[in-house]
Amino acid sequence: MSALEQPILVSHKLCPFVQRSVITLLHKKIDFTIEYISLERKPDWFLEISPLGKVPLLRIKDTVLFESSVINEYLDETHGKPMLPTDPLEKAEHRAWIEFSSSINNIQYQLTQARREETFVKIEEDLNKKLAHLEKRIGNQGFFDGKDFSLVDSSFAPFLMRSKILADNTGVDTVSDYKKIQKWRENLLLLPEVKKSVVKDFEDLYMESIYERGGYLADQ
Repeated sequence: MSALEQPILVSHKLCPFVQRSVITLLHKKIDFTIEYISLERKPDWFLEISPLGKVPLLRIKDTVLFESSVINEYLDETHGKPMLPTDPLEKAEHRAWIEFSSSINNIQYQLTQARREETFVKIEEDLNKKLAHLEKRIGNQGFFDGKDFSLVDSSFAPFLMRSKILADNTGVDTVSDYKKIQKWRENLLLLPEVKKSVVKDFEDLYMESIYERGGYLADQ
């Protein structure tokens, strides 16, 4: 496939939802081009093709796909071994957990935004309630469900990567009470498609964005 024919993923370097689709593209070994934009100064061409004004977008010839879960399902259905179950009930359950991962990503972002300790603690309590449900569901073999990497894994990997960075840089590890999630994180962060799903200076950029906000985590 020539560079002109490759799908183009419109991205922002820190967006966890974009990272989901990068992971899936890499896992599927799909050739693609990535184009980074500033979310503070969104270019006109982007606003013209993005119904929600958000990333990711996947441009395939004249068609634009948006929403990472939709992009990932398209990639899954058109390339290689399926990453979702074929059984309708099992597939629906995986889709539900993918949707759940979006709420986890959003809560993690809220944690990094919290200005005061009491606000942080309240948000963390909400996160813990959700992680307790996740801990009950995931498998013991380093993946969400069994031994195979799934779209649920690619959807949670951005949260798990950021949780490790926060733990290393602030001492706040939001998954420290969850043994299976810790094992899951350790396993996923070793995978090439996860390692390569962010820019080389991602950790520095991520922590810099947190320090610039000047919230509770920035003081840890």
